Amino acid sequence: MRRRVLFIANSLDNAYKFQQVLSELDVEVSAGSTAQLKRLLGPGTDSDLVVFEARGSAWDYLGEVESLVESRGSSLLVIVDESGVGRLQLPANVPSDFVMQDAGGAECQARIRHLLGEQEAIDQVEVITVEDMAINLATYQVTVGGEPVDFTYLEYALLAYLVQHPNHTFSRDSLLQSVWGFDYYGGSRTVDVHVRRIRAKLGPKLAQYLETVRGVGYLWNSQAS
Repeated sequence: MRRRVLFIANSLDNAYKFQQVLSELDVEVSAGSTAQLKRLLGPGTDSDLVVFEARGSAWDYLGEVESLVESRGSSLLVIVDESGVGRLQLPANVPSDFVMQDAGGAECQARIRHLLGEQEAIDQVEVITVEDMAINLATYQVTVGGEPVDFTYLEYALLAYLVQHPNHTFSRDSLLQSVWGFDYYGGSRTVDVHVRRIRAKLGPKLAQYLETVRGVGYLWNSQAS
Protein backbone atom coordinates (compact mmCIF):
# COMPACT_ATOMS: atom_id res chain seq x y z
CA MET A 1 0.00 0.00 0.00
CA ARG A 2 1.41 3.39 -0.98
CA ARG A 3 2.28 5.77 1.82
CA ARG A 4 0.42 9.07 2.00
CA VAL A 5 2.24 12.37 2.45
CA LEU A 6 0.61 15.70 3.24
CA PHE A 7 2.68 18.76 2.30
CA ILE A 8 1.73 22.16 3.77
CA ALA A 9 3.68 25.26 2.77
CA ASN A 10 3.06 28.89 1.90
CA SER A 11 6.18 29.48 -0.18
CA LEU A 12 6.70 28.47 -3.78
CA ASP A 13 10.40 27.65 -3.33
CA ASN A 14 9.72 24.79 -0.91
CA ALA A 15 6.67 23.67 -2.88
CA TYR A 16 8.83 23.27 -5.96
CA LYS A 17 11.72 21.57 -4.14
CA PHE A 18 9.55 19.06 -2.32
CA GLN A 19 7.52 18.37 -5.44
CA GLN A 20 10.75 17.16 -7.02
CA VAL A 21 11.76 15.21 -3.91
CA LEU A 22 8.39 13.47 -3.46
CA SER A 23 8.04 12.68 -7.15
CA GLU A 24 10.97 10.28 -6.78
CA LEU A 25 9.23 8.33 -4.01
CA ASP A 26 6.38 5.86 -4.27
CA VAL A 27 3.92 7.99 -2.28
CA GLU A 28 0.56 9.69 -2.70
CA VAL A 29 0.84 13.43 -2.11
CA SER A 30 -1.72 16.03 -1.07
CA ALA A 31 -0.57 19.63 -0.85
CA GLY A 32 -1.83 23.04 0.14
CA SER A 33 -1.19 26.17 2.18
CA THR A 34 -2.02 27.05 5.79
CA ALA A 35 -5.19 28.71 4.51
CA GLN A 36 -6.42 25.19 3.68
CA LEU A 37 -5.22 23.64 6.94
CA LYS A 38 -8.60 22.53 8.25
CA ARG A 39 -9.46 20.82 4.97
CA LEU A 40 -6.05 19.19 4.65
CA LEU A 41 -6.00 17.89 8.23
CA GLY A 42 -9.71 17.37 8.71
CA PRO A 43 -11.55 14.08 9.40
CA GLY A 44 -10.94 11.38 6.83
CA THR A 45 -7.63 12.84 5.68
CA ASP A 46 -5.23 10.48 7.42
CA SER A 47 -1.62 10.56 6.25
CA ASP A 48 1.55 8.69 7.10
CA LEU A 49 3.68 11.83 7.07
CA VAL A 50 2.98 15.56 7.34
CA VAL A 51 5.61 17.92 5.96
CA PHE A 52 5.01 21.41 7.36
CA GLU A 53 6.82 24.62 6.52
CA ALA A 54 7.04 26.59 9.79
CA ARG A 55 8.22 29.93 8.43
CA GLY A 56 6.83 33.43 8.79
CA SER A 57 3.17 33.58 9.77
CA ALA A 58 2.87 29.79 9.33
CA TRP A 59 4.77 29.36 12.62
CA ASP A 60 1.55 30.25 14.46
CA TYR A 61 -0.07 27.07 13.08
CA LEU A 62 2.71 24.69 14.19
CA GLY A 63 1.09 23.83 17.54
CA GLU A 64 -2.19 22.97 15.84
CA VAL A 65 -0.40 20.81 13.28
CA GLU A 66 1.54 18.97 16.01
CA SER A 67 -1.66 18.25 17.95
CA LEU A 68 -3.41 16.85 14.90
CA VAL A 69 -0.38 14.77 13.92
CA GLU A 70 -0.12 13.31 17.43
CA SER A 71 -3.84 12.52 17.54
CA ARG A 72 -3.63 10.40 14.40
CA GLY A 73 -0.17 8.90 14.88
CA SER A 74 1.38 10.40 11.76
CA SER A 75 5.04 11.30 11.41
CA LEU A 76 6.06 14.96 11.14
CA LEU A 77 8.81 16.76 9.22
CA VAL A 78 9.13 20.48 9.95
CA ILE A 79 10.86 22.91 7.59
CA VAL A 80 12.49 25.80 9.48
CA ASP A 81 14.84 28.67 8.73
CA GLU A 82 17.67 30.03 10.87
CA SER A 83 15.34 32.26 12.89
CA GLY A 84 13.13 29.34 13.93
CA VAL A 85 15.55 26.54 14.73
CA GLY A 86 16.44 27.88 18.18
CA ARG A 87 12.85 27.77 19.44
CA LEU A 88 11.74 24.58 17.69
CA GLN A 89 10.46 21.84 19.98
CA LEU A 90 9.56 18.64 18.19
CA PRO A 91 6.72 16.51 19.60
CA ALA A 92 8.02 13.60 21.64
CA ASN A 93 5.15 11.15 21.09
CA VAL A 94 5.41 10.66 17.31
CA PRO A 95 8.34 10.15 14.92
CA SER A 96 9.45 13.67 14.03
CA ASP A 97 12.36 15.50 12.49
CA PHE A 98 13.23 18.86 11.01
CA VAL A 99 15.10 20.12 7.97
CA MET A 100 16.57 23.53 7.32
CA GLN A 101 15.08 25.77 4.66
CA ASP A 102 18.22 25.59 2.50
CA ALA A 103 18.68 21.81 2.76
CA GLY A 104 19.33 20.00 -0.49
CA GLY A 105 16.95 17.56 -2.10
CA ALA A 106 19.00 14.51 -1.12
CA GLU A 107 18.89 15.41 2.58
CA CYS A 108 15.14 16.11 2.45
CA GLN A 109 14.50 12.78 0.77
CA ALA A 110 16.64 10.89 3.29
CA ARG A 111 14.70 12.35 6.22
CA ILE A 112 11.37 11.59 4.52
CA ARG A 113 12.38 7.99 3.83
CA HIS A 114 13.38 7.58 7.45
CA LEU A 115 10.09 8.94 8.77
CA LEU A 116 8.04 6.86 6.35
CA GLY A 117 9.28 3.53 7.53
CA GLU A 118 12.85 3.23 8.59
CA GLN A 119 12.25 4.56 12.12
CA GLU A 120 11.34 1.05 13.23
CA ALA A 121 14.81 -0.15 12.26
CA ILE A 122 16.83 2.45 14.14
CA ASP A 123 20.23 0.98 14.91
CA GLN A 124 21.05 0.69 18.58
CA VAL A 125 24.14 2.89 18.17
CA GLU A 126 21.77 5.76 17.45
CA VAL A 127 20.33 5.56 20.97
CA ILE A 128 22.59 6.55 23.86
CA THR A 129 21.55 5.54 27.37
CA VAL A 130 22.79 6.95 30.67
CA GLU A 131 21.05 5.38 33.65
CA ASP A 132 17.33 5.86 32.83
CA MET A 133 17.93 8.56 30.19
CA ALA A 134 17.79 7.68 26.49
CA ILE A 135 18.97 10.07 23.76
CA ASN A 136 17.69 9.12 20.32
CA LEU A 137 20.14 10.56 17.79
CA ALA A 138 17.85 9.70 14.89
CA THR A 139 14.73 11.48 16.12
CA TYR A 140 16.28 14.21 18.33
CA GLN A 141 14.27 13.04 21.33
CA VAL A 142 15.22 12.46 24.96
CA THR A 143 13.36 10.38 27.52
CA VAL A 144 14.00 9.98 31.24
CA GLY A 145 12.40 7.00 32.92
CA GLY A 146 10.48 6.38 29.70
CA GLU A 147 8.90 9.84 29.78
CA PRO A 148 9.72 12.43 27.07
CA VAL A 149 11.67 15.52 28.13
CA ASP A 150 10.65 18.75 26.44
CA PHE A 151 13.95 20.17 25.17
CA THR A 152 14.34 22.93 22.62
CA TYR A 153 16.51 21.92 19.66
CA LEU A 154 19.59 23.76 20.95
CA GLU A 155 19.19 22.29 24.43
CA TYR A 156 18.99 18.84 22.85
CA ALA A 157 21.94 19.51 20.54
CA LEU A 158 24.14 20.72 23.40
CA LEU A 159 23.25 17.74 25.61
CA ALA A 160 23.76 15.24 22.78
CA TYR A 161 27.10 16.78 21.82
CA LEU A 162 28.48 16.58 25.37
CA VAL A 163 27.20 13.05 25.95
CA GLN A 164 28.77 11.90 22.68
CA HIS A 165 32.13 13.32 23.82
CA PRO A 166 32.29 12.15 27.46
CA ASN A 167 35.07 13.16 29.83
CA HIS A 168 36.27 15.92 27.52
CA THR A 169 36.18 19.52 28.70
CA PHE A 170 34.90 22.06 26.18
CA SER A 171 35.21 25.82 26.45
CA ARG A 172 32.11 27.94 25.95
CA ASP A 173 33.49 29.27 22.67
CA SER A 174 34.18 25.74 21.46
CA LEU A 175 30.61 24.70 22.26
CA LEU A 176 29.24 27.77 20.48
CA GLN A 177 31.15 26.85 17.37
CA SER A 178 30.26 23.15 17.47
CA VAL A 179 26.60 23.39 18.53
CA TRP A 180 25.37 26.86 17.57
CA GLY A 181 27.50 27.14 14.43
CA PHE A 182 30.41 29.31 13.38
CA ASP A 183 28.12 32.20 12.40
CA TYR A 184 26.68 32.68 15.92
CA TYR A 185 27.38 36.23 17.10
CA GLY A 186 25.81 36.16 20.58
CA GLY A 187 27.73 36.11 23.84
CA SER A 188 29.27 32.90 25.16
CA ARG A 189 27.18 33.11 28.34
CA THR A 190 24.23 31.76 26.40
CA VAL A 191 25.90 28.37 26.93
CA ASP A 192 25.50 28.82 30.70
CA VAL A 193 21.80 29.56 30.27
CA HIS A 194 21.26 26.42 28.20
CA VAL A 195 23.24 24.28 30.65
CA ARG A 196 21.07 25.49 33.54
CA ARG A 197 17.92 24.62 31.61
CA ILE A 198 19.23 21.19 30.68
CA ARG A 199 20.13 20.40 34.28
CA ALA A 200 16.73 21.53 35.51
CA LYS A 201 14.93 19.35 32.99
CA LEU A 202 17.10 16.27 33.60
CA GLY A 203 16.68 16.40 37.36
CA PRO A 204 19.36 16.23 40.07
CA LYS A 205 20.40 12.62 39.54
CA LEU A 206 21.32 13.06 35.86
CA ALA A 207 22.36 16.71 36.19
CA GLN A 208 25.42 15.64 38.18
CA TYR A 209 26.94 14.23 34.99
CA LEU A 210 27.01 17.69 33.38
CA GLU A 211 29.87 19.28 35.26
CA THR A 212 31.18 22.83 35.26
CA VAL A 213 34.96 23.13 34.89
CA ARG A 214 35.72 26.43 36.51
CA GLY A 215 37.46 28.93 34.27
CA VAL A 216 37.11 26.64 31.24
CA GLY A 217 33.65 25.37 30.39
CA TYR A 218 31.74 22.09 30.68
CA LEU A 219 32.08 18.35 30.35
CA TRP A 220 29.94 15.26 30.56
CA ASN A 221 31.53 13.11 33.27
CA SER A 222 30.59 9.51 32.53
CA GLN A 223 31.94 8.45 35.96
CA ALA A 224 29.82 10.96 37.92
CA SER A 225 27.59 8.36 39.47
